[in-house]
Amino acid sequence: MPQQTTEAGRTPAAAPPAAGYRRLFSLPGTRAFTSGNLLARLPMGMFSVSAVVMIAGSRGSYALAGAVTATGLGATAVAGPWIARRVDRHGQARVAVPATLVAVLGSLALLLCVRYGAPDWTLFAAYAATAATPNTGGLSRARWAHLLRDDPDALHTANSFEQAADELCFMLGPVLASFLTGTFFPEAGTLAGAVLLLTGMLLFTAQRATEPPPLARSKAPSPLRTPGIPPLLACFTATGAVFGSMEVVTIAYADAQGHRAAAGAVLALQAAGSCAAGLVYGAVKPAGLGLTRCLAAMAVLMTLPWLSATLAGSLPVLAGSLLVAGMATAPTMVTAMTLVQGRTPPDRLNEGMSLVVTGLLAGVAGGSALGGWAAEHLSPAAAFLVPAAAACLALLIDSAARGARSLRRTP
Repeated sequence: MPQQTTEAGRTPAAAPPAAGYRRLFSLPGTRAFTSGNLLARLPMGMFSVSAVVMIAGSRGSYALAGAVTATGLGATAVAGPWIARRVDRHGQARVAVPATLVAVLGSLALLLCVRYGAPDWTLFAAYAATAATPNTGGLSRARWAHLLRDDPDALHTANSFEQAADELCFMLGPVLASFLTGTFFPEAGTLAGAVLLLTGMLLFTAQRATEPPPLARSKAPSPLRTPGIPPLLACFTATGAVFGSMEVVTIAYADAQGHRAAAGAVLALQAAGSCAAGLVYGAVKPAGLGLTRCLAAMAVLMTLPWLSATLAGSLPVLAGSLLVAGMATAPTMVTAMTLVQGRTPPDRLNEGMSLVVTGLLAGVAGGSALGGWAAEHLSPAAAFLVPAAAACLALLIDSAARGARSLRRTP
């Protein structure tokens, strides 16, 4: 256990180095802030699906729905690092709560604009306001980094849990959104997501004992100028392209097979594989498994969906290959995120992790576009080469960065 100063000023003795999830959640306050954060994080997998269903159902245009959600992604990429800098400087509760209120108001405004037939431009403006949503996963990781700053093994386990939580939320979020919009009314998914986000954030920020202390205006360089960070962000962008292209291509392939409704369940298997691998990776932490080996494993495993789609031509076989391919995702993300935490100046940690999200979103957007083009102009089966190529690109970026570091160290 890391050395922590309690409110009484005493420093508890360090625990044995054996790590485990039970040990993580034995720390005071960790169960409470994790519960609130998971509640706030679940809507991240709901909002896009809910918005697309709501807008397309009302306006009859998937193109408009896609453009609105793309605008939200772009606004998030711009606003995310700015909000994170304010969090680092002023504290999580002081910044995250008002930012969440702005985002919730944006979601409610979108709902009302769709419900009452407001002009199309109001949809873009309302959804852009949701970019104020704080990086909920980053806020939780920052707490773990603060609590476990002297215990890298426990921090590895915590990061693995957080990645598994991300996968779980992105697996359950679309399912919940689809259920709500289909069972009740088209706006139900957006409304429920807004309520969950606000409730979860209020519960999370109420746990002040585990909140990292705010820091004065940082004199450290931007994470973008911190050695080692730019190549990692480039790797995250390429990894985001894996996610974005795989989603679009899988939907296109399922549609071509006449089973478009099953695409969500097939994609959920990829997230399930990643979630399971993340939990195991956090508990075991295989020796010597660095970022390069994780990226190499991802590059190899991401060829399995292409082989399944090309050789077998069966959706169940593809589903099995996605389950296996997803197992390389979480270890890669955990290892890369740990490197970001280690290389980012402590007083700019939230900003560094927000830049990771920006890189991922940029990759998701680019991968979605390229995957859609390949599925339309080549074939859905051949388009599975796009996520495989994106995984190879991430490996090449890491290899080039390692080579450059070796040259700088050579006298």
